[in-house]
Amino acid sequence: MPTRRSLLTGGTAALTAPLLTSGQARAAAPDASAAHSRGVTTGAELSAARGWSLLRGRRTGVISNPTGVLRDTSHIVDSMAARDDLDVVGVFGPEHGFRGSAQAGESEPEFEDPRTGLTVYDAYGADAAKMRELFTKAGADTLVFDIQDVGVRFYTYIWTMYHAMVAARSIGARFVVLDRPNPVGRRADGPMMTDGYTSGVGLKPIIQQHGMTVGELARYFNGELLPDEGDGGRVELEVVEMRGWRPSHVGATEGLPWVPPSPNMPTADTAVVYPGTGWFEGTNLSEGRGTTRPFELIGAPYLDHHLSDRLNARGLPGVRFREGYFVPTFSKHEGETCGGVQVFVTDPARYRPVLTAVAMLVEARRYDDFAWREDADTERPFWIDKLSGSPRLREMVDDGREPDEIAAAWAGEVREFTRKRRRHLLYR
Repeated sequence: MPTRRSLLTGGTAALTAPLLTSGQARAAAPDASAAHSRGVTTGAELSAARGWSLLRGRRTGVISNPTGVLRDTSHIVDSMAARDDLDVVGVFGPEHGFRGSAQAGESEPEFEDPRTGLTVYDAYGADAAKMRELFTKAGADTLVFDIQDVGVRFYTYIWTMYHAMVAARSIGARFVVLDRPNPVGRRADGPMMTDGYTSGVGLKPIIQQHGMTVGELARYFNGELLPDEGDGGRVELEVVEMRGWRPSHVGATEGLPWVPPSPNMPTADTAVVYPGTGWFEGTNLSEGRGTTRPFELIGAPYLDHHLSDRLNARGLPGVRFREGYFVPTFSKHEGETCGGVQVFVTDPARYRPVLTAVAMLVEARRYDDFAWREDADTERPFWIDKLSGSPRLREMVDDGREPDEIAAAWAGEVREFTRKRRRHLLYR
């Protein structure tokens, strides 16, 4: 009778292939396998195809969530655990948990994974010191990061990665990133994080829409930020690059399954608008949580059809606004009918999510009942300041400035960040 381990191994047999050198893999990339001919091949897929050889002889900890899947939708942890030649010592779950069952600002407590028998540690909110404690407890000497990011500073997974990199450096562990596409592409935009406003939704000085994959961002962290963190120095970093990804591509990636990175990121369309409409978490408008179109539906009980009319009259590039009404089933305005808009991206190449959100804030601010969401931290009383990186956005909107003028305020920051990130990019 076949065992569970043999069934798992058999399920991944198509992924086991002779190990290629880096040069051979690059040369063979267009037609090395059937997977390569189907579009993008992730770092996870390439590593599995090589029999996870980069992890042999190591005690491996995996930082992942439901998005850490192979093309056949099996999870990388299951693929690794099925092999007798690998030693996986633990799994570390970020915000929303390894299984992805927790809502925003929540996580899953430590548990034993019923499929693999591995301990899954709760790493959400863990700083570098706590990460070090967890990695030491598990006995890991190599950490693998595989999470689908959405290219925005206030999406917390990148800060889990940053803390994990610092912790790995402190124990002399290797850090491996299995790269995945950035669904919002290469464009860099938005304000820079500033001192005094850092938090779990923006820990270090990067701009809001950074335009990098997680692998590229890890290289940026390692080259630009880790040397100034704590005792200084860099972590031993390896990024397993993708094949076939075009940085100019915005939206769903051909051939790859979209697994929601968090409960309110259900589609790639959501990810495309999120770099801008994520700001509405810092207002008294619903950002669409509790609907089937979070971050695409924006509204409040006091809004009306004039909002869509005014926004469409602005002729913003690559976007149209539908007058919309919805009743959130949880979160802000639960059970109340909200008027507002649904954001439709008509031309992803021209669409600018940050500029679009600035215009939406400017128009929503015209309503008497509009308010900025207060923060429990009295030193930084407004949540929008944490999301945008400083009080500047809020103050300029309150002052009645026009969207182009507001966006121009951080243009120099975008240019400087774009210059600094250039040497860390992997895809052209």
